[in-house]
Amino acid sequence: MDIVEIEEMNIRGAYVIDGFPSIGLVGSIVANYLVTSLDLRQIAVVDSDHFPTISTIKGGVPHSPVRVYGGELDDGKRIVVFVSEFQPPPHVLKALGIALMDWVEDHKCRMVISPEGISTKQSQRLPGEQPREVLGVASTPEARELLTSKNVTVFEGGIIVGLSAILLNEGVNRIFDVVTLLSEASADFPDARAAAAEATTINDLVLDNRLDLQPLEEEAGKIEGELKDIYDRAGKEQEIRKTSMPIMYG
Repeated sequence: MDIVEIEEMNIRGAYVIDGFPSIGLVGSIVANYLVTSLDLRQIAVVDSDHFPTISTIKGGVPHSPVRVYGGELDDGKRIVVFVSEFQPPPHVLKALGIALMDWVEDHKCRMVISPEGISTKQSQRLPGEQPREVLGVASTPEARELLTSKNVTVFEGGIIVGLSAILLNEGVNRIFDVVTLLSEASADFPDARAAAAEATTINDLVLDNRLDLQPLEEEAGKIEGELKDIYDRAGKEQEIRKTSMPIMYG
């Protein structure tokens, strides 16, 4: 697992966002929105023999599937965002998490934040309704104090899996601030509303509420409206099939 730097940038003290795909693609949506809104530049790629052999073409330009973006805001605060076009296979997550943590420690970054979705049935949330709340869990007392000071409810008990779990555990072992944010999200489609809720929390935690979230919230409403139309049509088609076709098993 290699993180190959393609542009030199001072990211000492940076807040690092883990944008690898999660339930509802919450992490991916948040990461891509931050890259666009904060006008971050690509500074590195993540490469592994275990990654799929793909190239993402945007505007006629090929891009590696896992990229790292960075930038310095007007107030001097530094932000780094990992963006991935795919969900890494389970057997590489440990190596990926360790490589990420080694890299952020080598560059003396400030904190790692992982936006994650919690699996939930879509029926538990009505269209247009916000997720009930964003929960947080942190690797150090200082990071937990930050969550409490920003009125983020601490996730008291349960199991977190995947890359976020590895980053949290590495944060504990290294005494490094790692925060995972959790919001209920649909596993059936990209949940932009859950992503907007977590982006709002990140905005408050580390960005001093400088991020304009209205476009993301509007996009969430647009996506939900389109999905509702799809589900409505699918439901009608299913009813037609029920009345015109025999039920088959096996």
